Amino acid sequence: MASTPQNSNPAPSPSTPTPTLEKRITPPAFSSPLASRFSPQTLTANDPSTDRNHHGGEANRFSPQTPTAKNPSTDRNHHVGVPLSSFPRASPPTMPHPQTSSSPSPLRPGSEFRASPYQILNGSKESPIPRSQSQSPEITTVSTLQKQHSSPGISQFNTPPGPPLFSSPSRPANPAAPFSPMMPLPQPAGAAPHFSDAPFASPRPKQPGALLPTSSLPTAYSNGTPEPQPIDTPDLDNSSLVAASPYVLFSAHKVLKQKKLSSNSSIGFGALVSLGRETMPGPQTVQHNPYRCQNCGAYVNLYCSIVPSTGEWKCVICKKLNSSEAEYRAASREDLRNWPELSSSVVDYVETSTRRPGFVPVSDSRMSAPVILVIDECLDEPHLQHLQSSLHAFVDSLPPTTRIGIVTYGRTVSVYDFSESGLASADMLPGSKSPSQESLKTMIFGTGVYLAPLHASLNVAHNVFSSLRPFRGDQPEVARDRCLGTAVEIALALIQGPSAEMSRGTVKRSGGNSRILVCAGGPNTFGPGCVPHSLSHPNYAFLEKKALKWMEHLGREARRHDTVVDILCAGTCPVRIPILQPLAKASGGVLILHDDFGEAFGVNLQRAAKRAAGSQGIFEVRCSDDIFVSQIIGPGEEAHSDSHETFKNDSAVSIQMLSVEDTQSFAVIIDLKKDIKENHAFFQFAACFTDVYQSNITRVITLRLPTTDAQSAYIDSIEGDVAAVLIGKRAVLQARNSSDAVDIRLAIDERVKDITTKFGTQLPKVKLRRFPKELSVLPEYLFHLRRGPLLGGIIGHEDERSVLRNLFLQASFDLSLRMLAPRVLMHRDGGTFEELPAYDLAMQSDAAVVLDHGTDVFIWLGADLAVQEGKSAAALAACRTLAEELTEQRFPAPRILSFKEGSSQARYFVSRLIPAHKDPPYEQEARFPQLRTLSPEQRAKLKSSFLHVDDFSFCEWMRSMKLVPPEPS
Repeated sequence: MASTPQNSNPAPSPSTPTPTLEKRITPPAFSSPLASRFSPQTLTANDPSTDRNHHGGEANRFSPQTPTAKNPSTDRNHHVGVPLSSFPRASPPTMPHPQTSSSPSPLRPGSEFRASPYQILNGSKESPIPRSQSQSPEITTVSTLQKQHSSPGISQFNTPPGPPLFSSPSRPANPAAPFSPMMPLPQPAGAAPHFSDAPFASPRPKQPGALLPTSSLPTAYSNGTPEPQPIDTPDLDNSSLVAASPYVLFSAHKVLKQKKLSSNSSIGFGALVSLGRETMPGPQTVQHNPYRCQNCGAYVNLYCSIVPSTGEWKCVICKKLNSSEAEYRAASREDLRNWPELSSSVVDYVETSTRRPGFVPVSDSRMSAPVILVIDECLDEPHLQHLQSSLHAFVDSLPPTTRIGIVTYGRTVSVYDFSESGLASADMLPGSKSPSQESLKTMIFGTGVYLAPLHASLNVAHNVFSSLRPFRGDQPEVARDRCLGTAVEIALALIQGPSAEMSRGTVKRSGGNSRILVCAGGPNTFGPGCVPHSLSHPNYAFLEKKALKWMEHLGREARRHDTVVDILCAGTCPVRIPILQPLAKASGGVLILHDDFGEAFGVNLQRAAKRAAGSQGIFEVRCSDDIFVSQIIGPGEEAHSDSHETFKNDSAVSIQMLSVEDTQSFAVIIDLKKDIKENHAFFQFAACFTDVYQSNITRVITLRLPTTDAQSAYIDSIEGDVAAVLIGKRAVLQARNSSDAVDIRLAIDERVKDITTKFGTQLPKVKLRRFPKELSVLPEYLFHLRRGPLLGGIIGHEDERSVLRNLFLQASFDLSLRMLAPRVLMHRDGGTFEELPAYDLAMQSDAAVVLDHGTDVFIWLGADLAVQEGKSAAALAACRTLAEELTEQRFPAPRILSFKEGSSQARYFVSRLIPAHKDPPYEQEARFPQLRTLSPEQRAKLKSSFLHVDDFSFCEWMRSMKLVPPEPS
């Protein structure tokens, strides 16, 4: 039992109400069967019907966690998120009010515990409320909000984890029966439905000097209750956007008030959200349960109006008044800045305890999570040699505490045993069918060690890799038997099975996401999830559909056990991307194609194993009443109502995150329900997940944007690169195949025309309109999109386009922008680089050029430079160093290719540049000013080096639509 330490400080001044301190019992856990999965609670009774750690019947050693029930009719893995209605829930048990423990639990670096605000109330100067060490200095106040009337009858409910309970009217002692579900009310298209009411929490006993229940406050505060008194600063919005920029990027910094103008702008409005991003320094951390609105579920934030004398706060989303149980009582409004959640736009609520059965904390769970290599053994000798080199370098790069396992597959599955230190030995299982429980038990409970720390198994791992032999037979690569599906099943069973490390009868289980890394050189043609090697097989369509379903099920099973499956393919053999993609995607992993098993493959193998990944994530978006989320694109699926807490009038869109990673983002498309009357619009993004250190994190980002009636002000506030990425993600989502891509290219043309018609300027004496100068970067980005690898014809095989499409739809902003439009840097004397437009005018024979296109980096050496051996070697080395620096943290790591002018590989480079050599000289100089530094002889030589192409230049494309290109910025 935890209690609040008694305060012996002098009594407060008469102007400040005297707080009443009381002992509060640590609350029992919320034992509803619909308790939130991502915020586990400790249960108070060992009732098999409610105890989440209770396993009835025979214990399942390979599935220690009880799976969450899922509805197969709605559990779809797609990119579009739509909020779901809630279901009726049983009444929670009587729960006393929470009390913060007086002894802080461990917290990650950069955070500290807060002193009690009662010290300020009692006038103590010795122990003021300290600020968080990581608090942003520029954010110092609580925002203003227009006065709103509170409505009576605010409901009471529990919120995970360890919810703060609010004052409520008295009710009978008997627990209330579950509420019946309400019929959904009519909603605008894309808006979230209302949810059924939640049971009331236990009432708090009346105490002398206690606060009045918030539900009993009359409107207009006619009983004399103080109104919320906000504190505002003029630069609060700008500083908040800067603080949140690593996590949220809006396509515009203002919101149009009129629905008609907003829906017809053709630019759209939205945000790119990367809630799993790791930054230094990180967000401010708070180690207490978040206070949430009793009505809509929004979190308290820096824009809320606060009553300092009572601690009540007004929600910015639904305008309802809420109690904080005197948490936010302060002697003055300035003292409210001491709470991080009231002074910062980005806050992490951290719960470091874990209640997983059998969990034993380790020093760094990121390093202790097992990594299992699943290796294709049907490779020819050249590919196998490259693969062996990459595997040797891979295990040498891992930390010594990493636990690894090695599985190979062909017609059978071999699981290598690390107990034999001097040789490579393996247990073999048939690959024609899924392994039986008996065979798995025989293997796992035997004497073999199949997962071992690297410091104890490094030599064995090297022996295993060296012992691999090329395929012996005359079958073509595509027709060889590969039981990839069975191998992944066995690898998953090894991760879930008991470890060889035992301590006092407790099984040590790793924290964080485990990883299965599949090294594939061909299709899955044998065993579960297989397809015929020939596309002309008479039953191919049926078998493909069956294989897709099985692979997706296997991926979901891996994600349920917090295991990510990454599939790294290489070689010239087709691997049937449509069959393997659901396995990686459903587990939260990625599928990557490589030309061979060489350098790029090895780098991606290392980065895949080391990248941080959280699990069990729920992503929620809440907006002001006049705004709704119409679409979400990213690595997620619809969140079931039993996987997160719901509220009476919660209009949030909830998404189940497949994984929580630094390299991912969600594209949130936002529309208006009706005209906005307020001067500001509020947006709150929240993610609840378990990080790599097994801490339960609730990351809350709250931002406010001004609204405007003026189109000119709205256009000036648009961020062209963010808007281009949002448009690109919506376009690529619809381009499921090459025929769809043709239609999407035409749609992009129409979008550019429409933007010019609505926001462009009419040229004098001609019936032409110029694209608005304020958006000068937007049409060029869209031109790169329509002719690049995502929608254009640069990539020939549909498998490659499918892989790029899936990577782009879940990529972070930086990688998405580079995949959309390339970046060009020219090497200069002295080792410096000059950034230039992505035009073919950069192909100057005496220069070296680096082109970064996201998943590919090309180094081009001009013919005149290439003949100078010493100078070209120095330039090539500088370009190579730059390419590695640009992509040091990128995943997937791009392939880096270098070639000379006129070589066959140079077509990769030329095809990604705009053919601006076709434009008139005055337009070339206006858009490519570097040309002015060339002599007439150099310009003539450059002009003669180009070959005729049929592709439009950017200016020709604009003129073909009877538009005038924007003036260069």
